[in-house]
Amino acid sequence: MTTSLIQKIATLSQTSISSTQAVLDLLAEGATIPFIARYRKDKTGGLDEVQIAQIQDLHKEILAFEERKAFIIKTITEQEKMTEDLLKKINEASNINQLEDIYLPFKPKRRTKAQIARENGLEPLAQLIWEQGNMDIETESEKYINENIKDIQSALQGARDIIAEQINEDAQYRTLMRNWFEKDAKLIATVISDKENEGAKYKDYFDYSESIQNIPSHRILAVLRGFMEGILRISIEPEEEKALSILEENIIQKNINTTPHLQKAIKDAYKRLMQPALETEFRNQLKTQADEEAIQVFASNLKQLLLSSPLGEKRIIAIDPGYRTGCKVVVIDEKGDLLHNDLIFVHEKNHKLQAAENLIQSLVAQYKIESFAIGDGTAGRETEQFIQQLNLGLPIFLVNEDGASIYSASEIARGEFPNYDVTVRGAVSIGRRLMDPLAELVKIDPKSIGVGQYQHDVNQFRLKEKLDQTVESCVNAVGVNLNTAGKHLLAYVSGIGPSIAENIIQYRKENGTFKTRKELLKVPRLGAKAYEQSAGFLKIVNGAEPLDNSTVHPETYELVAQMAKAVNLGVAALIGNTTALEQLNPKDFITEEIGLHTIQDIIKELKKPGLDPREPIQNFQFASIYKIEDVIVDSIVPGIVTNLTKFGAFVDIGVKQDGLVHVSEIANRYISDPAEALQLNQKVQVKVMAVDLDRKRITLSIKQALSQDAAPNKSKPKHSNTSKPTEKPQNNNWFASLENLKSKLN
Repeated sequence: MTTSLIQKIATLSQTSISSTQAVLDLLAEGATIPFIARYRKDKTGGLDEVQIAQIQDLHKEILAFEERKAFIIKTITEQEKMTEDLLKKINEASNINQLEDIYLPFKPKRRTKAQIARENGLEPLAQLIWEQGNMDIETESEKYINENIKDIQSALQGARDIIAEQINEDAQYRTLMRNWFEKDAKLIATVISDKENEGAKYKDYFDYSESIQNIPSHRILAVLRGFMEGILRISIEPEEEKALSILEENIIQKNINTTPHLQKAIKDAYKRLMQPALETEFRNQLKTQADEEAIQVFASNLKQLLLSSPLGEKRIIAIDPGYRTGCKVVVIDEKGDLLHNDLIFVHEKNHKLQAAENLIQSLVAQYKIESFAIGDGTAGRETEQFIQQLNLGLPIFLVNEDGASIYSASEIARGEFPNYDVTVRGAVSIGRRLMDPLAELVKIDPKSIGVGQYQHDVNQFRLKEKLDQTVESCVNAVGVNLNTAGKHLLAYVSGIGPSIAENIIQYRKENGTFKTRKELLKVPRLGAKAYEQSAGFLKIVNGAEPLDNSTVHPETYELVAQMAKAVNLGVAALIGNTTALEQLNPKDFITEEIGLHTIQDIIKELKKPGLDPREPIQNFQFASIYKIEDVIVDSIVPGIVTNLTKFGAFVDIGVKQDGLVHVSEIANRYISDPAEALQLNQKVQVKVMAVDLDRKRITLSIKQALSQDAAPNKSKPKHSNTSKPTEKPQNNNWFASLENLKSKLN
């Protein structure tokens, strides 16, 4: 890649040229983003995963742009129409729209009206009108009547067709109109006749108009979904009269007898050719922007969910609740292995309470149970209430079960539990999610976890790419126990992948547990590069090498030995010895290969080796409400944030339906994004503002549940926004405008 392109990427990503070059070189060598961010800080200047991913994305975009430019140059050259001036314009094009505008006149196309007119010899007449000379245009037109052009009007129409195409294919005029679209265009939606009942959930958009400059991503995706489902008719355009006026001001030089024909050609160029093309361009652009924002929201929520607090290795009774069919009960041990499964009936008319109580008490005693995990779906709260009334003195956790049914019916689940049905598999998954959310959730397609907005409407390739990147980031941030991790978790480790993960599992079966990280090199197909990329993220507990249970990379083990020697200790004695580590001067250990970033990271890791970055788990108690009919307006109740979107946060208050807190009701300060003040799984107090029993909707407010001086998460804010000016709060009458939004989310 040329220096100028690297400079462009560096400018767009706001990183130095040297850091950008280092990232691109490392990616070209096969390094992963987590590896570069963790173990190559000295080369990149300490860039984090977000910055590295941005450089990678920009690199892909620029390569695609350069490939398109090369194709256009080749195509025009083959047409023998390339000139020095044209080549200069192509090379100076800075974005894809400019490039495509230049290419448009040379682009192969179906036979157009203008082409037919040219074939009939009308191009000179069109040129006369375009040059705006003073003439008797009708007399001039008579010269062009022939066997295909029967009269003056046909000649003039053909000339106007040529001019219209000429205007449409002129890069200057397209840029002019594109700029006007950006400034003035609106997205307009109307309902298609007789579709009102079928498309009732889109009724907010039956007569809708909003500037494309201001429309938020979730409304773009909602309108486009209604359009794709055949409910809405949409258009994207500025005021037509003003658009035509702008074109005329830039084309018409004087008012003469040819002017009306030029005006007709301009109007035809705009309405028939330019406006539809620009509408498609802007619709695609809005869709792409909305996709990226929705994907970013999903990825952010997914990251928080994957990094949810783990309970750790405990003996658990996990319950998948149900009414008529009963509650599936399983016992799993500290490793997540299934020890027992059963069924209890505690709800509906078929309940057998005494038998259920006896069974639970017996299982607790027999298997030395340490905790309960209960799925938070249908009958979850009622099942929690049943367990609480047993007074067993054990912690009870409601576990998010989104996607558990997907897992239980999957090939992965069948492989793990070939002799059990989906109800047993689902209950085991609920228990394992409590023990280690990350290890269990990696088995499920991220789209099934339910923490996004419009995920089925966005670019699916880009969504998968971003979500896989997010899962990989989370797995490597936490690290993986090499001797206990399943293949699905191992597959996300930097440098591993599914096939090598299978080989690691097979090696463990044949040779027993790994004693050292170096032993990984004996695994088939795990070569030096894969070892370099993965070793630091794979931990060995109680192995032969104490550093193997840390994130210190084997390539720096010798450096740690030098550090230990500097304070007269062995390596094992140095690990966790904060006093000794603080005596070290990082600058004393800098070499040509190892810089200050790496040394500081090593010392930080040695102080708390193998520390799980996830927060310790905390139990949570809902209020004593179990169904929407129990919810009282103006009451203040505890809740858990279950989903963040751009327009608000969904909060579970212990009933089947999550309540919606609009972005304007989150904080006592202006925020444009709920993620500025909230995180997934955050515990909050909410005030019930409204309950709609017919539509099963609950309207909540966080800011009104707080004292005047308080703010959400004040003790530990996620983001600071104090620099933002105070803005006028949004209209509180938002529930109607957001009607049915949650039903549109997937």
